[in-house]
Amino acid sequence: MTARRVQGARRARRAPAAIAVLTAALAVSGCGVASGTAESVAVKDSLVIGVKDNEPGLSSRGAGGAYEGFDIDIARRVAERLGVDAGNITFKKVASEERERFLSTGEVDLVVASYSITQERKTRVTFAGPYYVAHQDTLVRKADAAAIKDVRDLAGKRLCKVDRSVSYTRVRDERGVAVLPRPGDDYADCVRQLSSGQVDAVSTDDLILTGLAARAVESGGGPALRMVNAPISDEPYGIGLRKDDTDGCEAVNKAITEMYQDGTAPGLLRKWFGPAGLKVTTTVPQFEGCD
Repeated sequence: MTARRVQGARRARRAPAAIAVLTAALAVSGCGVASGTAESVAVKDSLVIGVKDNEPGLSSRGAGGAYEGFDIDIARRVAERLGVDAGNITFKKVASEERERFLSTGEVDLVVASYSITQERKTRVTFAGPYYVAHQDTLVRKADAAAIKDVRDLAGKRLCKVDRSVSYTRVRDERGVAVLPRPGDDYADCVRQLSSGQVDAVSTDDLILTGLAARAVESGGGPALRMVNAPISDEPYGIGLRKDDTDGCEAVNKAITEMYQDGTAPGLLRKWFGPAGLKVTTTVPQFEGCD
């Protein structure tokens, strides 16, 4: 079958779903499309995907300015499995505190940005996945590694705190460790502060820390850094969608499942994190459900 016929068949399969979305909207509004309704990502021909630009290994900009990393590759392949051509995929930078707002306002269609699924976030966002379950760990300077073996050893230490990230509160509130907060713009900034001696530790997802530590080593600046290797939580990375886009969530879940079954996801994990020696899980994660 030619590329043009494949594209036509894809559009034909989408037509009933698109008509159903429009019909439901008309029924609600009485005339025209209802205010606040949006087309499901399951039937869109183009997608704007919110991503980070400062998490090496996960999502960052390369020397030429193009986005690269595990999250970027996952986003591209999910979009393509939804029937969106590569040329119709646009990446938009999002900060941690912007993810829910960008989804609710329609500035992005999906968010693939080391976005941990939590019950509180699920009140505002529909999550597909997770596409991977990371673990929160702690990064310290090599000289301090002998004295900091787990999060309890952070008591009285300066711990970097990124706004709207759950990592800091998990150490302070859930684990009850009396750390001293030091603000960071993002985790790249936190690792810079760790290297310069402004903070004593950075605690967040191991995939993020692995990438940032590797970049710090490559840059040759500052002291050597070490992972504590004492994980304190599971961090299910989900793909954020507009609240109540159940059809889109189910379509994305199908794409994720296929990527693990055909070896795409395990290959991407080994590509981005294998060289750093991080042991990754290559089986399909247990999905949270599209509620």
